[in-house]
Amino acid sequence: MSEPGGSDTQSLTGPGATGTTIEHEHADVSGGWLRAAVFGAMDGLVTNTALVAGVGGGGAAPRAIVLAGVASLVAGAISMALGEYTSVKTQNEQLELEVEKERRELARNPVGELDELVDMLRERGVDSRLARSVAVQLSRDPETALRLHVVAELGLDPDDRPSPMVAAVSSFVTFGIGALIPLLPYLFSATVLWPALVCGGLGLMAAGAISSRFTPRPWWFAGARQLLFGAAAAGITYLIGSAIGVTVA
Repeated sequence: MSEPGGSDTQSLTGPGATGTTIEHEHADVSGGWLRAAVFGAMDGLVTNTALVAGVGGGGAAPRAIVLAGVASLVAGAISMALGEYTSVKTQNEQLELEVEKERRELARNPVGELDELVDMLRERGVDSRLARSVAVQLSRDPETALRLHVVAELGLDPDDRPSPMVAAVSSFVTFGIGALIPLLPYLFSATVLWPALVCGGLGLMAAGAISSRFTPRPWWFAGARQLLFGAAAAGITYLIGSAIGVTVA
């Protein structure tokens, strides 16, 4: 059996088997931290790179750019954390509601739910006679039957829910780190815009490449994709900032 984010151990037995134990690791795809961390880092990088480009393109002084960037970092990190916590918490509460609905249905109509489980097994390639036998055996434990129905009907495992707190902390930290990167040149006394844009671009490329570690995409593709998105956002905000700056001047 396998645990989320743990190892899957299988032992080969039977005719022709050598008794070899096979182990392999699975990533935690439902813990809530990875999506929140990637989203937070990319959002922080794109948001502040674009903000620096827009404010800098409008002719703002370095001190004003740092002030705007820090304010964006703090506000964005808090907003991301609260948003992630609320969205994951709401998703879990909705799942709890559906689980209780299925629990009541199993108690109210056990025969119909048993037939439904038989149909689920048949749709997955189990012949009718064996499907009925397996469904009856599994239904002896109400919690096992409930879990099977929820997984099959909702596509979600009620025992494997993402943590709202983990998602919130992940997004808060990674947004802050991402948003800080394009501000670094100004924090070290830069007076021109291009070093900040270079830092933002390198950060986007690196973040995309790191995220490819959890996907089948090559690092250069994931990095270039994020760089392209960030460059588009920074380019648009730079043009808008320049236009507004000229108009105000």
